[in-house]
Amino acid sequence: MRLMGLSLVLALCSGEALAQACVVHSTAERLDVKVCQQNRNIPQKLFADGFCQPNLPGQKVDVQYVDQCPKGAFGVCSNAQVANMPYRQDIHYYGVATDAAYLKPFCEGQSQGNWLKP
Repeated sequence: MRLMGLSLVLALCSGEALAQACVVHSTAERLDVKVCQQNRNIPQKLFADGFCQPNLPGQKVDVQYVDQCPKGAFGVCSNAQVANMPYRQDIHYYGVATDAAYLKPFCEGQSQGNWLKP
């Protein structure tokens, strides 16, 4: 317990974000997508610097780091596996609920996750 407290203090002093989730909102001319990625076992720096910083040419991307994903998602791909990696995350989807028609099969197939309706 003492070591955990010391790690927390060191992380705060070093300026590292302690957030375990990030909300990614991307927009373009006819596009408005908002997802939240909740980290399960991805190394914190890799999660913040890689997973939460998508490269989406031609789109405006806004990223907010949060402790947990906000309520209001129409679906969650729980325990989704990152392609070709041993990492897992929960992906919360916001916006157009009819998108579940293609997100659910992708979640359960490609990502080997469990589709949940909150």
